[in-house]
Amino acid sequence: MAGSYSRPRVTVEVLVKEKQVAPVWIALEPFQVAGVVVGFFACWSYADRIFGLVQQPLIQALRHHGLTGGLVYLNPTEPFNLYLEVGFVAGLFAASPFVFYQLWLFIAPGLYRKEKRYVLPFVISTVSLFVAGGLFGYKMVYPASLDFLIGYGDRFQPMITIGEYTKLFVTIIVGLGLIFEMPILVFFLALMRVITARWMWRNFRYSILAIFVVAAMITPTTDILNMCLFAAPMIGLYGLSIGVAWLVGSAHRRRTAAR
Repeated sequence: MAGSYSRPRVTVEVLVKEKQVAPVWIALEPFQVAGVVVGFFACWSYADRIFGLVQQPLIQALRHHGLTGGLVYLNPTEPFNLYLEVGFVAGLFAASPFVFYQLWLFIAPGLYRKEKRYVLPFVISTVSLFVAGGLFGYKMVYPASLDFLIGYGDRFQPMITIGEYTKLFVTIIVGLGLIFEMPILVFFLALMRVITARWMWRNFRYSILAIFVVAAMITPTTDILNMCLFAAPMIGLYGLSIGVAWLVGSAHRRRTAAR
């Protein structure tokens, strides 16, 4: 059609060949890792206080079922590894603005000049969603999971090891932080015309099914309540993502009409 407009296909290979951006494993990882390392050392001195927050959901769940005690370890290295992992998770969240800014620098060469000015909204939105996902996991999903698991084994004396507890904590908190980035992913997919709001709405039923399948895979328990705790925010984020895709599509149509 005369006067039609479409976004040219820009791939990482093209950008690398034209020397506009280095490969992701060269351009992205060193700076992101350096940011997390700096955040880790910044949080290391507060590791004991942070661990108090990490242990709080377990203490509350034990008290709710009339139990006492805390975490135990079976290996002399586990307490030290615990503080390392606590510092890493805290450092990841503390350094998330820098990490997502580095991600923007990798994506920016494939965008138009007008689109590159959205760096501040991108960093604010990605960091906000990442932190919101972590808080949702810490305040809602993790306590509910622990309460169910401890209540299910109320006939036994719990001896929860540091390693298993920390592994479960990191999986839920960081995992939900990443899941909450769904609207940002949809924004870029819609920007590249890979998906549209109409397509997402038309496949809403299948998406709900896929969301519950994913929630069943990542939930640490087998009960429906905890699966719904994982699925509910994902469904809400999917609805928000439809709105994001619609806004991107509307802007694309306005640009096409202006030409």
